[in-house]
Amino acid sequence: MFIDVAKIHLKAGNGGNGAVTFHREKYVASGGPDGGDGGKGGDIVFVVDDNLSTLADFRYKRKYIAESGSNGSGSRCTGKSAPNLVIRVPRGTLVKDLESGRIIADISSDEPTVIAKGGKGGWGNTHFSTSTRQVPRFAKMGNPGEELDVILELKLLADVGLIGFPNVGKSTLLSVVSKAQPKIANYHFTTLTPVLGVVSIDADASFVMADIPGLIEGASEGTGLGHEFLRHVERCRMFLHVIDVSGSEGRDPKDDFEKINQELKAFGEELLDRPQIIVGNKCDLTDEQTVNELKEYFNGLGYEFYPIMAPIAEGTNELINKVFEHLASLPPVKQYEPDPIPQEDFTDNKHTFDIRVIDGIYVVDNAPWLLNVLNSVNPDDYESLQYFQRVLISSGIIKALIKAGVSEGDTVSVYDIDFEYRN
Repeated sequence: MFIDVAKIHLKAGNGGNGAVTFHREKYVASGGPDGGDGGKGGDIVFVVDDNLSTLADFRYKRKYIAESGSNGSGSRCTGKSAPNLVIRVPRGTLVKDLESGRIIADISSDEPTVIAKGGKGGWGNTHFSTSTRQVPRFAKMGNPGEELDVILELKLLADVGLIGFPNVGKSTLLSVVSKAQPKIANYHFTTLTPVLGVVSIDADASFVMADIPGLIEGASEGTGLGHEFLRHVERCRMFLHVIDVSGSEGRDPKDDFEKINQELKAFGEELLDRPQIIVGNKCDLTDEQTVNELKEYFNGLGYEFYPIMAPIAEGTNELINKVFEHLASLPPVKQYEPDPIPQEDFTDNKHTFDIRVIDGIYVVDNAPWLLNVLNSVNPDDYESLQYFQRVLISSGIIKALIKAGVSEGDTVSVYDIDFEYRN
């Protein structure tokens, strides 16, 4: 079965805890704190694997959990950071937040993409030594790694998409113009998975063509296989619309053309704006007059028409050269930009937190929702810090700190950020 959508759970590694230790050495009095920091948790990183063409692997494994960082130790030794968890996906995979549908990343380039960040290691007690606090008996716990449910959606990257009814010769055409080897047989839905092929014009010029499984009437509403595969035409820069000019299966090629375009329109009206070249296949099974009438008909609609006989590559060179000429003037394959992270309403009861007072420091923790805010805060940017302050107020953290007894000049620690409280 071809799988082009999958739901998985991601959990990046937690940061290691900081250590509470003190230097102990013979003849050395008051060695002082020497607890090391915890190691960073592993990120979850997505990379392209061009050997994959489906998301079938994610049908059986749904949870991906990265390793946590090691705890700090004495002698100011930092814990070992955990390795990243690398997840390989086909090129063209969209990663979306399951709950909101927000696009997190488009895995289409060769650059690795971090989807879930590992937690930072907690500080050891070395960091908390001051002139008035010379024996700090506490350290910070490691930050939890990001955790989220995502949906993976594969949208193939191809310059040209072959569209048309089943059994019109799309696979045969791809096989003769590229080195792709799709399954070819004389029955409907022989092609059950999209097949990509590289069409070479010369040593320095080529383009990617995709054989999209045959569409039928009602595909945009889920009929047949079409609903699963219509998503793959979204990135194509242009279409080759293959029709059976002979009507060998009792269908009218003009009617086939109209029905397929209706399905494209129903799935996404902008798809009809993509350039289309009409490819009249199986010319050997009909007479020249029928072919010429079809050419005149489609030319009258504003489409270029190329008659071919795919099995013997008759007319395919002229067709491919024309396609390459068109591609030179078209924009590149569509890539999706990540959607901005929406600003949350922090006044609800979902955003819970705890406040503890440790050696005079007011520690805000057990608030994993706050980590997303901290990841977006730039300490060197005034507006970013203002946003952070508004979150502390709207979520009730400031009010809770006052209730806990915080005073002017006291230190407040919120995960990776420490600041002095000011009224």
